[in-house]
This record gives sequence, structure tokens and C-alpha cells, in this order.
Amino acid sequence: MVLDIWFFALAIPAVIFAGVSKGGFGSGAAFAATPILALVIAPGMSLGIMLPLLMLIDVSALGPYWARWSLRDAVVLILGAVPGVLLGIWLYTRADPDVLRFMIGAVAILFVVYQGARARGYLRGGAAALSGSGATGWGLGAGVVAGFTSFISHAGGPPAAIYLLSRKLDKTTYQATTVLVFWAVNILKFIPYAALGIFSAETIKVDLILAPFAVLGAFLGIKAHHLVPERLFFGLTYVMLLATGTKLIFDALT
Repeated sequence: MVLDIWFFALAIPAVIFAGVSKGGFGSGAAFAATPILALVIAPGMSLGIMLPLLMLIDVSALGPYWARWSLRDAVVLILGAVPGVLLGIWLYTRADPDVLRFMIGAVAILFVVYQGARARGYLRGGAAALSGSGATGWGLGAGVVAGFTSFISHAGGPPAAIYLLSRKLDKTTYQATTVLVFWAVNILKFIPYAALGIFSAETIKVDLILAPFAVLGAFLGIKAHHLVPERLFFGLTYVMLLATGTKLIFDALT
């Protein structure tokens, strides 16, 4: 990996963007940083760079949202995420870099499709809030998918969002719950990432350089949670994800 000005010209705004998303907008677009970095470095290295930064953002956001989450919903999603992470480990040990590029690109494009379906009313999360055993089963299933997609591309936000939207939480409770869930999920991922050799001296060096930008993004996201309309923020995200997802799939296939 070449740590030149062009790498950091991509990496710095991507990390700030991830911090803003995780800090204020339910983690929905935080994983955009992974496909962006995967455009210029190996997919495994992009995963290794981003996980410690995402964990730093999680810690930065825990305090402002402390105890404002729905603990029950968080626990259900975290329990479901455990087998999802195990499935991600199994795939990672068997996939070559082009398979990972393809999957990260596909998740990016599917995320945009999911958001478009929501915007047009095709996915509403149910007319009424889910409750009881139905909610638990739905949450565990969403947790499995979130754990898997989080492990292979740091993209656990969409499946978790589908479940949490069905619970009809208010904006801040929703945001606080995602912070707690992915704080736990990212901790679950850390040891397997280390065991698989995803971290290296190079990724640690890059993390030390990018850490202040991760904290800055989290701070801006927390402030923006009450000020900035999500529509503008995510509109730019969708365009970027479509472009990067398409490029990653093209690279994997060619």
C-alpha cells in the first residue's frame, strides 16, 4: 500500500463521513468508507483500517447517547449478530480478494436499492410496531444478517435499520440503539479480524493518522443529529455508493 496524498485525499473525507453517519444518522452510510478505500487498496486492508476507526467512533458516541437506547431491541440484535459474525468468518477464510470486492460492491448497491424502496413506500417496517415473539424473531434474523454484512464490509446498518424501523422508535432512541448495537458487534469482530491477519503494522499506522478525523466526524454527527436534514446527507451518499459499488464489481469481474 502506498501512503501518498491521493490515498489520504480519499481516506480523510471517507472517515469523517463515516463518523458523521455513525454519530448522528443511525450508521446507515458509515460503511461507505470501506468501498471507497477498497478502490485503491486490497479489500482486506480496507476492512482492517476501518474497524479500529469505527470502534473509536462508537466510543465517542456512546457518552452523548448513554441510556437513551432501547436495551431490549439492542440485545436482540446483538444476540442475532453472533452467528452472523461466525458466518462472515467462514466466508472470509474461503474468499479471494475479487470475491470480497464483488460482495462489498453488491452490498453498496443493494443499500441504495433498499433506501430507494423505503423512500417510495415499498418498505415501511409494518403499519404498526412489531411486538412480542414476532418482534424477537424478526430482530434475531435481522441481527444475523447485520452481523454477517458487518463482518465482510462493515455494512450492518441496513438490516438493523429495517428491524428498528418496525419498532417505531423516536429518532434519538433509534440512533442511540444503533450506537450500542454496533459498539458490541465491532467488539465481536475485533478478535477474529486479528486472528485472520487483517490488521498489520501498516493498517495501525494509517489508523493513528486517521484517528483524529474519526473523532471529528463523530462530533459533527452528534451535533448534526439535531440540525441537518437526513435527506440531503444520504442523497449524496447514495450517488457515491452507486459509483463505488459499480466500480468494485467491475474490477472484481474483470
